[in-house]
Amino acid sequence: MVAKWTAEREAQGRNKAGRSRFRRFRRRLGTVLVESLAPLILWLIARTWRIKRTGDAGLELLASERPWVCTMWHGRMLALMPIKLHCRRNIGVLVSPSDDGGLAKRALNKFGYRVVRGSMSKRGATAMREMHELLTADGQLVITPDGPRGPRHSINTGAAWLARATGVPIIPVSTAMSRAWRFKSWDRMCIPKLFARVIVHYGDPMTIDKDTDDATMEAVSEELRTKLIEAERAAFARLKVESDLGDQT
Repeated sequence: MVAKWTAEREAQGRNKAGRSRFRRFRRRLGTVLVESLAPLILWLIARTWRIKRTGDAGLELLASERPWVCTMWHGRMLALMPIKLHCRRNIGVLVSPSDDGGLAKRALNKFGYRVVRGSMSKRGATAMREMHELLTADGQLVITPDGPRGPRHSINTGAAWLARATGVPIIPVSTAMSRAWRFKSWDRMCIPKLFARVIVHYGDPMTIDKDTDDATMEAVSEELRTKLIEAERAAFARLKVESDLGDQT
């Protein structure tokens, strides 16, 4: 199959040195444009959003300088990244070591976030150690529990483990928007459209006792998942638009 594909490209003249160099140049140019223009465009779009914040206790903690772990769905990152309260604060964000994660890293850096590279499958132990050190130094951290590859709205115990190990509270952050562009990716990544109404809900902080056993950690993580989904359903209902959560329960 590979040989046939290569032969077809040769027959079409698409493997000629000049065309190969042009394709490499086009890819590099595309990467540069994405890295330089996309964050600016997102920032300009975000300036038009009409944002309503709910959840007094969670909002007060997130706006403070105290340490915390924030959880949000992977598909909400572009909606929450450029919001004024969140960016330019050197907040840590766990990002996949993949190529897509590399693009996310550069975008996050432009918005003033601190990036921790890793996932549960790659650099997991190293990433957990870096996040632990960040929190024990009174830092603040964002984790997408269904990232980097899903399934969408699944959850792992990473945030709960860090909260148990450090004593730092978890803030579940949910969001809904009146209208949005939605990617055809596994996480249904979304960007609120120009002048969209956006609700950001900061859930009540959750603390996990250091003596909590592993079975309870699983239950706490499921409770966290439920809180994220229920808060987003309520926010979409408040906006009087259909949610994009599908049949998640």
